[in-house]
Amino acid sequence: MERFLDIMWEYIYSAILSFAAMVDNLLSPIHNLTGPAFILVLLALTTVFSTKFLGKKCRTKRHIMLEEEFNYWLGVREEAMRCEDREKGSRMAKNIDQAKLNRAYYDYFLEGLLMSFATMYLPILMVLSYVNAYYRPERLMELTGREYIVQFGSSSGDPVFIGSLFFYLVSLVSSYIGWTFLKKAIERHRRNKIIKELNINHVVAAK
Repeated sequence: MERFLDIMWEYIYSAILSFAAMVDNLLSPIHNLTGPAFILVLLALTTVFSTKFLGKKCRTKRHIMLEEEFNYWLGVREEAMRCEDREKGSRMAKNIDQAKLNRAYYDYFLEGLLMSFATMYLPILMVLSYVNAYYRPERLMELTGREYIVQFGSSSGDPVFIGSLFFYLVSLVSSYIGWTFLKKAIERHRRNKIIKELNINHVVAAK
């Protein structure tokens, strides 16, 4: 198992290095035009879009099969709980849990966790590694003449310096929050539009 984890980490580390070099080549022409802050925000937005797309589109056949199996046994358990004899229904549900449902849930959860790592955590880790390697203080000094992204004042008068890694993480979290609010706003607009169309059709039908 340790040998397998070592090999897996070697592949992941090589992928991170290749990804970082590719991104740096793509972004090099616009470093002087926009500055690191804009690029870090752009990377955060790109990370969010990428993870959302991968999470929605990338699903293995095994994950789909395990989801169907879990939902099937969950339905069987719920059917057993609807038995008129509550004691008998509880015993049947317990037997289903021990025989099938617990195992189905464990396999489905583990497969989903691995999928989440591949579609969400790994992309974030790759971008974090890129930011940490290519926007370290020495590199920022070469690009901008300072070792930080932004500076804020403080109550004591001493300035607070925000580095690239922290700035990226704040941008990433803000992007995810913004995505959630935007999604809710779109769904609310779509729902209101459907309700409005139904009301118009009802009025027309009444006439």
